Amino acid sequence: MNVVHPPRPAHQTMRVAIVHEWLEHYAGSERVIEQLLIMYPQAEIFAIVDFMPQAERSMLGGRPVHTTFIQKLPFARRCFRYYLGLMPVAIEQLDLSGFDLVISSNHAVAKGIITGPDQVHVCYVHSPMRYAWDMQAAYLRQGGIERGLRGLYARWLLHRLRNWDVRSAAGVDVFVANSSYIARRIRKVYRRNATVVFPPVDVDRFEMSTAPRQDYVVVSRLVPYKRIDLVVEAFRRMPERVLHVAGDGPERERIAALADNAPNIILHGRVSDEEVLRMMRQARAFVFAAEEDFGIAMVEAQACGTPLIVFGRGGACDIVRDMGDAGGATGVFFDEQGADAIITAVERFESIQDRITPQACHANAQRFSQSAFRQSMSRVVEQALHEMRPGTIEAT
Repeated sequence: MNVVHPPRPAHQTMRVAIVHEWLEHYAGSERVIEQLLIMYPQAEIFAIVDFMPQAERSMLGGRPVHTTFIQKLPFARRCFRYYLGLMPVAIEQLDLSGFDLVISSNHAVAKGIITGPDQVHVCYVHSPMRYAWDMQAAYLRQGGIERGLRGLYARWLLHRLRNWDVRSAAGVDVFVANSSYIARRIRKVYRRNATVVFPPVDVDRFEMSTAPRQDYVVVSRLVPYKRIDLVVEAFRRMPERVLHVAGDGPERERIAALADNAPNIILHGRVSDEEVLRMMRQARAFVFAAEEDFGIAMVEAQACGTPLIVFGRGGACDIVRDMGDAGGATGVFFDEQGADAIITAVERFESIQDRITPQACHANAQRFSQSAFRQSMSRVVEQALHEMRPGTIEAT
């Protein structure tokens, strides 16, 4: 017999849930949540925990956040990440049964929420769990837990997380990746295809400059995987070129030691947003050696009209237009994470920099604007709703 389901409600009455891992600070993934809330002002928000400071909560528009039992566990405010092993259980306890559309913002466990056959689940992936998959060895090494009982427990926990991660991917109807690189990781880990929608960048905040430029700049957190050490080492061997390093983090002392006795390398530490804007607008080029999932700082530099000299892996490949691109070059790549490769790239850049204009860089950045994100994400969701709207099915 034929079973006919009622049509899905119109968008103005459609119930929408937005699920995030945790709300702690306003950063890259929170920018996605902010734009989703603009797209769906009626949406309700769910998260493992919510410890976002009052000064950063304006993006939520006064909405309450539905949290899990981890919110009330001892020392959760400071140490909620230590409850990682409980997060799959916690996320599965959220009751989303009354919603028509569920959008999860995932870099750990958010995609594991449970939905029914008449609900559409769209998952925006910042990255599959890096520490559980291809970067497990690096995380264990950096955490100093490669061996011993702690290392054994960590490997066991990550093994269980990998199994759960793959199983929970089956509950996602549509995967969306923040870059082509992450789309490939999704394909590798979950054996699923993903549509690429670049994350929203507030490019309007960064004004283009056509003034003469002389020095180089890197703006980044000083953590191991950012490989600021390679950039500093390269410029230490190029004393005739000045490098400005803005940012702070656990690698600061090591970076300062590498820059010792190198007057052409200026360490600024943590600087204000206004100072970052000034440095980017005055830079000859923005240099970056990390393999990023996407790379918002690179887009912000382009919005200032600043060329890029970056490692040609990860999200950078979606951002930089190299020589020969029809839209006009906006930077150059280097193929290895090493000081020698960076030096060669800087020399190559200087040989062609007259062919890289601030206007081309600024225009390139517009592809990653907040409005571009909303338009692209809206198309993905609309298509998912259209294709998965319950209709007539055959039942016996």
